[in-house]
Amino acid sequence: MLYIIGIGINEFESLSLGSMEILKNSDIVYVERFTGFISDEFVKNLSYILRNTSGSRSTNDIEIKFIKRWFIEDGREILKNARNSNVCILVYGDPLVATTYNELLVRARKQSIEFKVVHSSSGILSLMGESGLQPYKFGKMVTMMDDPMSSITVYNTIYENMCLGLHTLILTEYNNDDGKNNFQSSSNPFFLSPSRVIDLLLEREKEIKLLNLSVETYGLVATKIGHKESTFSSGKIKSLLKLEYDGGPNSIIIPGKLHFTEVDSIKYLTSMFDDPTDNTERISRLAHRMLNKYIPNTKAAVDNMYQLIKTELSGLSKDYTPVIENAENYLLDAQIFYNQGKLELAILSVGYAEGLIDSIRFQKNMNPW
Repeated sequence: MLYIIGIGINEFESLSLGSMEILKNSDIVYVERFTGFISDEFVKNLSYILRNTSGSRSTNDIEIKFIKRWFIEDGREILKNARNSNVCILVYGDPLVATTYNELLVRARKQSIEFKVVHSSSGILSLMGESGLQPYKFGKMVTMMDDPMSSITVYNTIYENMCLGLHTLILTEYNNDDGKNNFQSSSNPFFLSPSRVIDLLLEREKEIKLLNLSVETYGLVATKIGHKESTFSSGKIKSLLKLEYDGGPNSIIIPGKLHFTEVDSIKYLTSMFDDPTDNTERISRLAHRMLNKYIPNTKAAVDNMYQLIKTELSGLSKDYTPVIENAENYLLDAQIFYNQGKLELAILSVGYAEGLIDSIRFQKNMNPW
């Protein structure tokens, strides 16, 4: 049978009694470190506990192996062993947050291999909760790697969430693959620094220029969440860049529209360096840029076409004047929709106005643009 056990975000406090019973009756225990860091100290203590609480079974028969990501993704040896033995995989946080394990369970089901998942505290939900921000106001989360291409994805995700007034949780790169063989452990994982994340995003701002991201943008940084030395800091980017970050895991939250209860939570539940500000007021929406350009341009074209009709088609002006008036009405609608925040309707109305002007332009070969 296959067991996948989440050990939570605090490995020394989150392992349940039920999980310990499963471990005591396992033949093989795999410890993976690609979803989060599980310390050598924890594994050493676990081995000691199992050795001294084994009951009728000798824990000398239990194999504890550190494994790499590819070993889980390949999965063949795990599933082969699970057919005839009790195989357990220890996972940081909650196991099914990582899609790798969903895929492994699907394969187990297809091969009629029994399995059980033991859930535990998730670092993602813990981050949202400790930030004081409302969980249902978070948009799509994203992971930042130490790579300029990754920062483009992160930047665009923040922008998409921000347009909806939503908060963005940025998980940061963690790497424990030190090139050793499959079953060796590494005590020196790589954690991407929040300062590096911010620097990469500021670089992207120079190119994309949608968020108007700057040192004045408000953010929150969580380090080592769930551990006794955890910190949760909030402030403008210029303040967050002054902090020293050592180790990890690290996460960053770029908030969107803040409710007053969220502002209070930031003030009292985090280490606040600056008063919270509304980041959504800084963004440059594509629809806004389009309408700020197209409404005045189309209005000028309507006025020009009206003058052309009066001077060049004086005999037919009564036939075309209603068309111009309709175009003007569409532009009035566009401005009203824009002021109401109904941006799609505003763009559609401008399009109708331009279509009417173009109908005269193409029919009479008159260019008002």
